[in-house]
Amino acid sequence: MYELKTLLPQFDIKLPTCMYELKNVSLSVGSAPCSEARQIRCNGAAKSERNNSKSATCALDLDILGKQIQHLLKNADAAAILQRQEKVLKQLEELKAQLSLMRKGLGVKVCDKSVQQTTACNNGGLKEVPLHDVVVNGHPNFIPYALLALKNAWRDLYTIDVKTFTHSTMADIGPAAREFEANLAKIAVNESLPKIKVTLIWKNCEHTEMISSPTMYVPIYGEVNIIRYLGRVGPAEYRYENSPLCNEIDAVLDICYQLLRCNTHKSQVAMVRLLDKRLNDQQYFGGNQMSVADIGVYSSLIRMPTIKDKDLTPALLAWRKRAKLITQI
Repeated sequence: MYELKTLLPQFDIKLPTCMYELKNVSLSVGSAPCSEARQIRCNGAAKSERNNSKSATCALDLDILGKQIQHLLKNADAAAILQRQEKVLKQLEELKAQLSLMRKGLGVKVCDKSVQQTTACNNGGLKEVPLHDVVVNGHPNFIPYALLALKNAWRDLYTIDVKTFTHSTMADIGPAAREFEANLAKIAVNESLPKIKVTLIWKNCEHTEMISSPTMYVPIYGEVNIIRYLGRVGPAEYRYENSPLCNEIDAVLDICYQLLRCNTHKSQVAMVRLLDKRLNDQQYFGGNQMSVADIGVYSSLIRMPTIKDKDLTPALLAWRKRAKLITQI
């Protein structure tokens, strides 16, 4: 190989001491150096070319390379590395045994998947995978009636424990928000049922938002999307992801999202007509049983005081009476 000169001879470069040192075995394999061997091979190839008039090239000496690899494997440094590796593996086994003893002392089952799956079918797996507390920021002018509707509809299935607070940005929340708080407090908390805690903060914010992670501020905007989240963690009767009407329920919730953002009465009536087509002579938007789609539509209509009874079709009026018996709003 070609020998290179030191580029910075005037500086004293200090090598790190935290790394393993390996000897240079490229020139100490008991045979000719690589540069000399290459020169001999090249000279031999040149003589053969002159004698036989055939082209020849200087090839890589694989024999010398093989001897270098064998010498490196037999080196004492490699044995020391293997010894240290065995020591580390032994320490890992001791640590594993200590963790196993700690787990037995705490009585925790980490890998018992069958128990988790069986219990998940009964109560949604809330006891094995507890949910974080949910924080909802809402403006008193845009009251999230869906929380009250879900709390009433899930009275015998699931408990939503709602606590309300007022942010410093709000001087007064108004009579409607206070009535909403009173209606929430009337519903008792059943500790025997699966429960999720919701903290509702009246705040001067533009959109209703929910924060579900205590460590990362990742908000979920819009009351409709909050309903989707609660529908996924709530009772199994209201989970619609595996239902054949999954796309239909999502379409109804999307219409509710657009309805709450309509600026004119004409556009609001147009969204109501779309809801009437989705109802399609059914008892509820999810078929013959109440679903989160009905919760979204009912809460949206309450939040739109400009929509009167004359704007609703007979089918929607009949549906609203049935939904009111369940939501009790």
